[in-house]
Amino acid sequence: MVFNEANSVRDYIQHLLSKNGWTFVLSSQLNRQNQDVFIEDILVDTLKRLNPEIQSNPDYAEQVLYRLRALYLSARNMGIVKTNEAFMEWMRGQLSMPFGEKGEHVSIKLIDFENPANNSFIVTMELTHSNTREDLVLFVNGIPVAIGECKTPFRPAITWVDGAKQILEQYEKKTPELFVSNVFNFATEGKEFKYGTISSPIEHWASWRDFEVKYAKLSNLDFAVKELFDPETFLDILQNFIIFSTNTSNGKRIKIVCRAQQYDGVNKIVERVKDGTIKKGLIWHFQGSGKSLLMLFASLKLRNEPSLKSPTVLVVVDRKDLDSQITGTFTAADIPNMVKGSNIKELEQLLLQDTRKIIFTTIFRFKDVQSTLNERENIIVLVDEAHRTQEGDLGIRMRTALPNASFFGLTGTPINKRERNTFATFGAVEDADGYMSKYGFEDSILDGATKSLKFESRLVKLHIDKEAMRREFDKLTDNLDSLEKNELVKRSGKFSSLVQTPERIKAICQDIVEHYQSVVEPQGFKAMLVCYDRESCLKYKKQLDKYLPEESSTIVMTVNPSDEPEYQEYFRRPEEEKALLDDHFKMQDDPLKILIVTSKLLTGFDAPILQTMYLDKPLKEHTLLQAICRTNRLYPNKEYGLVVDYIGVFDEVGKALNFDLAAMKKVVGNLDKYKEEIPIALERCCSYFRSVDRTKEGFEGLIEAQECLPTNEARDAFGNDYSYLSKLWEAISPDEYLKPFILDYRWLTYVYESIRPSNGQGALIWHSLGPKTLEIIKSNIHATGIKDDLEELMLDVGLLDRIQKKKKEIKEIEYKVATRIKKNFGKSPVFKQLGDKLEEIRQKYESRIIDSVSFLKELLEIAKKLLEEEKYSEKPEVIKNGKSALTELFNEVKNENTHVIVERIVGDIDKVVLVVRFDGWQATSAGEREVKKALRKSLAKYQLHKNDDLFNKAYEYIKQYY
Repeated sequence: MVFNEANSVRDYIQHLLSKNGWTFVLSSQLNRQNQDVFIEDILVDTLKRLNPEIQSNPDYAEQVLYRLRALYLSARNMGIVKTNEAFMEWMRGQLSMPFGEKGEHVSIKLIDFENPANNSFIVTMELTHSNTREDLVLFVNGIPVAIGECKTPFRPAITWVDGAKQILEQYEKKTPELFVSNVFNFATEGKEFKYGTISSPIEHWASWRDFEVKYAKLSNLDFAVKELFDPETFLDILQNFIIFSTNTSNGKRIKIVCRAQQYDGVNKIVERVKDGTIKKGLIWHFQGSGKSLLMLFASLKLRNEPSLKSPTVLVVVDRKDLDSQITGTFTAADIPNMVKGSNIKELEQLLLQDTRKIIFTTIFRFKDVQSTLNERENIIVLVDEAHRTQEGDLGIRMRTALPNASFFGLTGTPINKRERNTFATFGAVEDADGYMSKYGFEDSILDGATKSLKFESRLVKLHIDKEAMRREFDKLTDNLDSLEKNELVKRSGKFSSLVQTPERIKAICQDIVEHYQSVVEPQGFKAMLVCYDRESCLKYKKQLDKYLPEESSTIVMTVNPSDEPEYQEYFRRPEEEKALLDDHFKMQDDPLKILIVTSKLLTGFDAPILQTMYLDKPLKEHTLLQAICRTNRLYPNKEYGLVVDYIGVFDEVGKALNFDLAAMKKVVGNLDKYKEEIPIALERCCSYFRSVDRTKEGFEGLIEAQECLPTNEARDAFGNDYSYLSKLWEAISPDEYLKPFILDYRWLTYVYESIRPSNGQGALIWHSLGPKTLEIIKSNIHATGIKDDLEELMLDVGLLDRIQKKKKEIKEIEYKVATRIKKNFGKSPVFKQLGDKLEEIRQKYESRIIDSVSFLKELLEIAKKLLEEEKYSEKPEVIKNGKSALTELFNEVKNENTHVIVERIVGDIDKVVLVVRFDGWQATSAGEREVKKALRKSLAKYQLHKNDDLFNKAYEYIKQYY
């Protein structure tokens, strides 16, 4: 039995379609010539059936066909996107002809949307048109609406990407007329199924998800074909879920089709409004997964729904600036009947005058509302970022103004169950977990709707000379009383004083420049620097200008009329700021590379070219998650968004994700875990060439290597393994850790390049080769490491799970010297020194000078010295319930900002020997071995078992105490 792409994939899809309402007809049996685009006899019959005027006068059909043929013929001159946009108007019944009485214009129907069964659905295989042959072509009423390309499932190097590229790069260019009436196309190798619109880049082709889990036992292919090409669904997408928009970066017209999560959310909104029983709903679709388009599609479908009798759709954004990403999405798509309630008076007039349009406004416009403005029930309110939009009683006033409206809250970040107001306001009890539609972190990454995020901690070590500082302070404040001194200390000790230290800013800027030039810029991406405050923005800009051309960076921030002249330089009107971002930052070849911000652009800013965020501001929860997700948008060759953390928000990541961690497996990854995989992946690739002398240069060495890959199967296998290695390398480079592996990696890359097919085969593997890798190899430059000698916890799923299982907040305890030290304070000067040391490390940790692991190490050292001193002063008291000195010390200094992982490790260290210890264990080899084994096992839970320094300090503490 022979298996190939035709009988294993193409025929199977045709079989599924035939069972799903599409009639299979052999291409040789279709009544058409090779150069024909549509099937004329079927289309003419449809025109007669759906249009009484044409039925009465069949000659009218030829006039319609003449207009349609003209569009097909203009594809080569106008381009397929423009002609497709024009043809969509015909298919949607939006155009008319003078076929009525006395030459009156009547709408022409090509498709019956109200009764899907009243249409002709045909699928054919191996259709020839001009000089091309398409695997699968779908016709509705004789009009070609979709093309599918199938690839073999039996070669690892062949994937759906090969099929998609064939449609985009061959068929669209050779036979553009075949795509004039196209709805969307699809490609598959039998394992993954992707669909996309004409001229849509590969990275924007999407999956079709099974939200209702109706096909749990079937493959992705079964579900996608059966659901996406269900006649009713297909026509719904054609009528309500396709828009044409203008790309702000290049001014070109683009076609956009909905993704599965948008289709799901929109239809749930529409059905709930039509039913009228439940008048609210909460939608969580992850940042970057297309929430703006969801609101656009919802607005259009609600407005076009006849049963709603011309409803009003109110889009409520949470910022004062109405020119947000959402309004920009609507404007770029030329959505009709759209108005802005730009101030309180305008909004009141629009509602009182019963305006039946799409109204944009903000929640703040309702602040003076005292009474009902409109009692209609067909008013639908779509609230952007619902958890932030409930501004005190403004939400109540909005509902007072519109008592019978339906309210739907949308958010891009998960909503914590503690935020009961949001759930009460928008969440319906009928919805599981409070959400009407949910599309979480893992969904968006799995579907390719967003990119995953990498998180790299790069704290700046600062040495503080306390003695010198104290001397200078005493000298400076010699004439002040104690109260005045305390006030001065309080003001000068603010966190901003620390982060704005000139030496610190200089060190970070040097690191940013090195990182940007070696990691970000070679790949064609851009970056954002998030500063502590506006003053910090100015300082960072001044410092960056010493290392980069002045035009490489600029500040985007709010500037007030009363601000100093140095701030006024960055005052921009809204249209000027928009032009700066659209015409410069978002353009790849523009010299503007880095945006410096503090608050602006952290929400609602969509720039796919933005790949790296340098974070030097202590953000938390929703703000943190929304900020870092600025980097997760799709862009060519972008593998992930990168967050470089200089401020120590690592301990806040767990809190920011304290919502639905089970679905959070792939959002944030720490680069360290990839280092462990490099040697394994490298060895796997080298194993293909055991007999090759890798020091041999020239063609002889290359031929020896190629001879180790004699078959296509061997080359495919090596290509897959190398592709995986290259992705690891791209993620880690230019870390110094890679230095020992560079020669082997470069040699493997030469071999890989030498066997790469020149005919476009294996597109997925070759497409994924990172540009930075090519740059490294071609320029023969050794990767240089970024200075980073900090200890890091691995941010893995298990660790985050343990963080989130902690249900209650740690009770805030005022900073004070540990009671155990306090109790012994007068017995020895050592206790005072230990108290000072404890206060010092607490302040360092709170100021983010040291991280969680460093804090724990120093805490262990203090506990050990405390116990040693107690032995000299008096016999230490017995601690009940196994509560030891370390735990007691920790409980005295922890507060709400202390990382829960540190608390867990402290508890585990104090408990670790309770089971295995025995009197005198320190004097026996067996006792030491068992205690060390138990300690190592405890630290392994937190990926810290290989940290020898931490292990030794913990062991010495246990040995001293027990």
